[in-house]
Amino acid sequence: MPGLLRGMARTAVIAGTATAVSNRVSRRQAGRWALQDAEDEYYARQQHAPEEPDQMSAKLAKLRQLGELRSQGLLTDAEVETQKAKILNS
Repeated sequence: MPGLLRGMARTAVIAGTATAVSNRVSRRQAGRWALQDAEDEYYARQQHAPEEPDQMSAKLAKLRQLGELRSQGLLTDAEVETQKAKILNS
């Protein structure tokens, strides 16, 4: 009988240890996968992100300059619209 109890206790300890290790490995893998998914999503957003702020600032500066030239009478409305379309489509 003592041998049977000892065998059961040993089996319980081994099973408990195996379960704890398995759970830890699963949690670690899930954490790695979540991190990888977050990185993939970040890079996907970067590829589809709107224009860089520097590029947008440059376009806005050019548009302001066009507005000033028009207000000074140096450009006609048609010329401004043509240049504006070029700036916005570049």
